[in-house]
Amino acid sequence: MGTPAKNVDVLAAADDLRRRTLVDMTQPLERLIYLASTRDYNTGLYYHHGLALRFSEEAACEALADCHREAFDELVGASLEELVHELEAYLESTRVAPSDFIVAWKGLEPYRVAVPVGIDSLSSELVFSNLKVALAILEARLMGRMKPGASRHLSPVQ
Repeated sequence: MGTPAKNVDVLAAADDLRRRTLVDMTQPLERLIYLASTRDYNTGLYYHHGLALRFSEEAACEALADCHREAFDELVGASLEELVHELEAYLESTRVAPSDFIVAWKGLEPYRVAVPVGIDSLSSELVFSNLKVALAILEARLMGRMKPGASRHLSPVQ
């Protein structure tokens, strides 16, 4: 990404991605999971056919990576209550039975493969730890053991 023209293309591609594809994904967790799905796990490169046609494969790849990091950064700064809300909203968007979702997320920990390339391990572990706690809170709420708002005073585990 050495020339200014490439910078402009990446910014334009990221703006296009936000306006057209990510506009209805209001939750950072949902965007994180979606953007991770556009990455090839063998190469670490992102691909989005529409963006690549409109801009270039390189600009699309960099724009996807930038938006992926943005979504992750939002989760790093989220409180536990916000993460519970993120999980709850994501669960609702999947149309998966809540018990199946909880079992899969506790066992498979899909958020571990959704981390953008180049994120430091401390930030990753912070998000993983907080998502585990948020998942436990959500599970307790779903089982009727905890009322919404009960974890409001909780801050991210650090």
